[in-house]
Amino acid sequence: MSETPRELETQLSVQPSSQPEPERQLQPPPLFQLPLPTQDPSTTHQLTQFQPELSEPNPEDQHRAKPVWINHQRLLLLLLGFSLCAAILGLIYYMHHNLQNRSNNRPGTETPCLSPACQWASDRLSMSADPFTQPCDYFLFTCGSDRLSPDSGGRQRGQGISGHPQNQKEKVVWPKRRAQSKEREDQSQKREKILDRKTVMLQYLKELLESSTRPGSTAVQKAKGFYHSCLDIRSLETAGAEPFLALIQKLGGWAVSGQWNQTDFNSTLSLLMRDYATFPFFNLYVGRDPNEIARGTTKRYIQIDQPDLLIPIEWDRKTQKSKAKTQTLRPFLASCQRYLALLGALPSRNMIHVGTFISLSSELAVAATPLQYRLSKGQLHQRMTIKELQSQAPAIDWLGCLQAAFHPLPLSEDDDVLLHNLPYIVQMSHIIGKWLYKHDLRTSAPLHTYMVLNLLHTLMPALDSRFSETAANLSVTLGNSDGVAPRWKQCVLETERGFDSVLRNLLSERTAHREAEEIIQNIFSSFKSKLHELKWTDQKSLQSVMKKVESLIPRLWTTEKISNDAELDLLFSKVTVSTNSFFSNYVQLLSLWQKRRSQLLTERTEAADILSVTPVILGNELLFPMGMFVSPLFHPTYPRALNYGVIGFLIAKDILHLILPDIFSQSETVHVVGECVWAHYLTVTEKAGRGGVLSLSAAQQQEVWVQYSALQIALQAYHQSLKNHPSDTSLSGLSHTHLFLTSFSQVNCDSDPYREFMPLEPSFLITVICAKSDLCPTSLQCPNKTQQHLLQTC
Repeated sequence: MSETPRELETQLSVQPSSQPEPERQLQPPPLFQLPLPTQDPSTTHQLTQFQPELSEPNPEDQHRAKPVWINHQRLLLLLLGFSLCAAILGLIYYMHHNLQNRSNNRPGTETPCLSPACQWASDRLSMSADPFTQPCDYFLFTCGSDRLSPDSGGRQRGQGISGHPQNQKEKVVWPKRRAQSKEREDQSQKREKILDRKTVMLQYLKELLESSTRPGSTAVQKAKGFYHSCLDIRSLETAGAEPFLALIQKLGGWAVSGQWNQTDFNSTLSLLMRDYATFPFFNLYVGRDPNEIARGTTKRYIQIDQPDLLIPIEWDRKTQKSKAKTQTLRPFLASCQRYLALLGALPSRNMIHVGTFISLSSELAVAATPLQYRLSKGQLHQRMTIKELQSQAPAIDWLGCLQAAFHPLPLSEDDDVLLHNLPYIVQMSHIIGKWLYKHDLRTSAPLHTYMVLNLLHTLMPALDSRFSETAANLSVTLGNSDGVAPRWKQCVLETERGFDSVLRNLLSERTAHREAEEIIQNIFSSFKSKLHELKWTDQKSLQSVMKKVESLIPRLWTTEKISNDAELDLLFSKVTVSTNSFFSNYVQLLSLWQKRRSQLLTERTEAADILSVTPVILGNELLFPMGMFVSPLFHPTYPRALNYGVIGFLIAKDILHLILPDIFSQSETVHVVGECVWAHYLTVTEKAGRGGVLSLSAAQQQEVWVQYSALQIALQAYHQSLKNHPSDTSLSGLSHTHLFLTSFSQVNCDSDPYREFMPLEPSFLITVICAKSDLCPTSLQCPNKTQQHLLQTC
């Protein structure tokens, strides 16, 4: 139930917002230019009207007419000369333009790229459908769309979207094809997972951690040792539950085993927060106050939120309260019993401890509320001093717990903290006080057991498969169908959480900073010129957007101060990595988290997030994470056509989503382009004449416009880069625009929060952009689509 304010942005709006303004309009590439008008032949006919009528000459009339004839003759010569010049200029323009396009699209005219990265990309490209050899159906066989065929009535991506025009029909058509397309669907889903940007980035980090090209610093070796110990499943299985049981004894035992030293409640809580990053009753993190960000303040505060409760809960809209899910109590009870059994609890006392754990969890659940409710009640970012918090929630030793969590920083009771659910904190304190009073004023077996089971949840990744399987079974019972992530992915994520500064340095060393910066700047420049082409609903909307845009500084998101090997070695000098005990390594990792929390509270700059794969706006900066510029999506040795067709398109799409979340209500162009692209799609797929196909929803029109505009922006930026640096390499015999568009057709598997609103395969946009343009190497007209040539340019 607990959600941080950083997550708040994505829940309040489908797109994140920010602040940006205009620049002078850039000259668009040929894609957006009208052709030069041809010379009108009727001009010659009109000139014949000026010839005098033949008759018997009269000396006086002849004398008077001579100047008129001379004027007509001069006018005729002038017009003929003008026509000749215009024809010559038009011919020159045509020859230059045509030759340029031919050179841009002719295969084999550029030096082939033979780097290892290019060889890999070439192999992948050779297995893909070329839009220019399969113009009628290439877009039906990419990503998940090969689940469809021309007679299926549409694509399945629209299914489930409220009001989607295909929903009613597909219930009849889709089941007929389910059996025969099952195998292809499984294959397409595998490809989608491979091309997911997050997975690509994690695979890149995996390669860094598994690389043995050079030994690296001591810190790098420790990071790699931690990662490999995480992969050592055999050692985890051999150790079983013993490492955790030994840790419980170190904490004073627990009542479940019958051996407990009755440790002090607040002392145990402080210890779990400091050394084991475990927060049973509330969450802690560090962040800025949004009310101060507008004023340019960079100070960070301790933020206190409701916890991530282990018991499944649901929100009752009628009572405006949370409660434990009745239908999930039985499987949750069974999982708790299983955990206690794995930890050696006696069967006769097992049920007693599980019952008190569920009872306490249910009481805490009632006080928890969802983020939207807290936002509506103004309960986020409530500021108060630690002393004031102590008076409202006295069961917790707030100063002692916070000093432990942020050791060695000096904290006092006069320091401010920000709360995100004060009513929960107050009620939680009351519940703890009640349970303490039931047993002893300082200790309580149920409270201690509750904290130990939360510690078990924290350390679950470092325990044997019996624990993770129990958690997975409960997750499936609760309806979660995501499945368990592969072990290597879990290990990469855990390594990053402890050794983020090491991985950040490794990633920075291997990122092509100059090439990444160049493509960022070119795409952003093309994006700004695109804004001037839109037909805005009013001048105020344009001014607001342009002010927002002009205030932004786009750049690659790197850490300002890169640590050298000696600094990193010193930072991790106290970390001892065991080759055969991931549990002990993981406990040290939790200690590293505590140090990071303390550093965050004093730092004034935001460290680059290496796990991020989409841009963010921080202050007046538009930051593009290094994780976006990794192979195979981007490589400095790739032809620029490939880089712009893949990562260039993704950057443009991210910018449009981030900066223009409400563009549908601000510009009429979105509706016009969305419907135009949809008309192309219906015509090519021969569905225009079928009944039941309606117009797209506003969200679908906006997403179509976003992706079509992103393709145009990336193509314009590529052409601009060719003007600055005319030469480019080729791949698989393809170059320039041909390679750009073919590469683009392979990235539409990219998964993002807006994918559900895209009613057609993005690769189909190639057909639309080539419909009335000489940019493409060959026409994408389908011979059997007689109406396609009548469609307008979008």
